[in-house]
Amino acid sequence: MDFSFTEEQAEIFAAVREVCEEELKPQADELDRRGEYPWDNIKLLAELDLFGIPIPLEYGGLGLGLIEWAVVGELLSAACTTTGAVYGAHMLAQYPIMAFGTDEQKAKYLRPLAAGEKIGAFGLTEPNAGSDAGNVQTRAQLQGDDYILNGSKVFITNGGDAEIYVIIANVAPEKGSRGLTAFIVEKGTEGFSFGKDEEKMAYAALSNRELIFQDARVPKDNLLGRERRGFRVAMETLSVGRIGMAIGAVGLAQAAYDAAIAYAPTREQFGQPISEFQAIQFMLADMATSIEAARWLTYSAAWRKDQELEYEKEAAMAKVFASEMCVDVCNKAVQIHGGYGYTRDYAVERYYREAKLFDIVEGTSEIQRLVIANRLLKEAQRS
Repeated sequence: MDFSFTEEQAEIFAAVREVCEEELKPQADELDRRGEYPWDNIKLLAELDLFGIPIPLEYGGLGLGLIEWAVVGELLSAACTTTGAVYGAHMLAQYPIMAFGTDEQKAKYLRPLAAGEKIGAFGLTEPNAGSDAGNVQTRAQLQGDDYILNGSKVFITNGGDAEIYVIIANVAPEKGSRGLTAFIVEKGTEGFSFGKDEEKMAYAALSNRELIFQDARVPKDNLLGRERRGFRVAMETLSVGRIGMAIGAVGLAQAAYDAAIAYAPTREQFGQPISEFQAIQFMLADMATSIEAARWLTYSAAWRKDQELEYEKEAAMAKVFASEMCVDVCNKAVQIHGGYGYTRDYAVERYYREAKLFDIVEGTSEIQRLVIANRLLKEAQRS
């Protein structure tokens, strides 16, 4: 397992780091206060071809791997967590089309997604289908040359702003998860509309809208994969998404740690900087160690995916460890800032609110532990 980067990779990361430091990070707090979707940041990412990192060359991408995508996602999330979230959610539309789409679907949809001309989103979660992904109730019925979709999705990141959606619906609800089927649905499709944008604890600038399907007509050509293979599409997409959530958590935790270690020497109590106190030093040491552990665990999952090895267990491990680590690190960063950390004068207040998202979405921590345990038990039975 070799995570040393080539000269080409290093150049990409250096360019991203420069944009993050000069463009994204300085306006991240203001973006959050305004609550406006980060279109200007998306334009910057498109100019750097960052949306095309995992897309094959023949479909307008850079033909790179998940490890490069993960490192870029970490840098973006450290600078502006909202932009990092848009980037990660966009991948949830790209990946299933790459993995399950026909050549025609890839040519039609991957090119604008790779170029950043259109933003993507993934629609799985419903009011009664969160952790229980197999309980999707959105119905799809074939009528002539179209599937008719009825139902709704909730908490969909990029919802309303995205133009290309991968939607999981059920062609045979009586069969439960075995009836799930995936579709590509375009914004503007007849019968497809958007509900409210959720008011959240954090991420005011990140859209999370309800998707509403009322006799929405989706052409048969937009069936993704085959009928009744949607559960597999969803599970594979979620595994990639867990790597994205893990690396987003690493990026956010790194930002919180950087803020804390910069602040500690400047704050004096009892006649000396608080960085001289062993209690603060131990907190910083624990923060740095846990961030590094989460980073390499996440890189390992991405590397395994690129090597076409089994990676689902590692992705779940990375997600649960990194997300819970992020909450802890951001909590410590606020603690090191003391009362000032609880004010909006310092970014750590925002980081702490943002951190909680990571151990809920793309499968809660409890679900990740179930995934991990199931894999471990199966491996033990095979040995």
